[in-house]
Amino acid sequence: MSAPTTPAPGSGPARAAGASANRSRIGEFIFAGLALALGVFVFAGAFAIRLPAAGTQVGPRVFPFLVGTILVVSATMVIVGVARGKVAELEEGEDIDDSARTDWVTLAKIVGFVVAHIALIEIVGWPIAAAVLFGGVAWSLGARRWWAALLIGLALGLIVYVLFGGLLGLSLPSGPLLTWLDPLLRTLRG
Repeated sequence: MSAPTTPAPGSGPARAAGASANRSRIGEFIFAGLALALGVFVFAGAFAIRLPAAGTQVGPRVFPFLVGTILVVSATMVIVGVARGKVAELEEGEDIDDSARTDWVTLAKIVGFVVAHIALIEIVGWPIAAAVLFGGVAWSLGARRWWAALLIGLALGLIVYVLFGGLLGLSLPSGPLLTWLDPLLRTLRG
């Protein structure tokens, strides 16, 4: 009978746990760095917002300043925490597959639909661009009835358009197909 062998140092479960922790740390730095960059972008973009001629105490810059500040402060706190060694523990849930790879094709489709949404807002209007985004992301994630997702996206886009454009007075483009909604929005504004 042979003696049991012990694994060599730096191999087996200990090595896998170390690699997983290192990957998690890098991932947290990347996420916090992106959140920091987004916060700086939002904060800087807030300065480009034109202020109305009538001096109001709460103007259109308040919300972007608030969101940008929250993003910058929280991202900085995460970066400092990760640099000090505070790394979140990986989820031990049964539905997590550590060996699963990122589905880059699906991610590329979703990014493509977000870019299309941004490009289409001025061309076809908010409601239709929102429908394309909603339906396209649903299709990318595996929806079998993409046409139903497209209709739901159009309904949600119209609701948001009427609520924000009519009741809150925000300017969302209607596009050439939905200009008939403009008189309704003017009536809702009072």
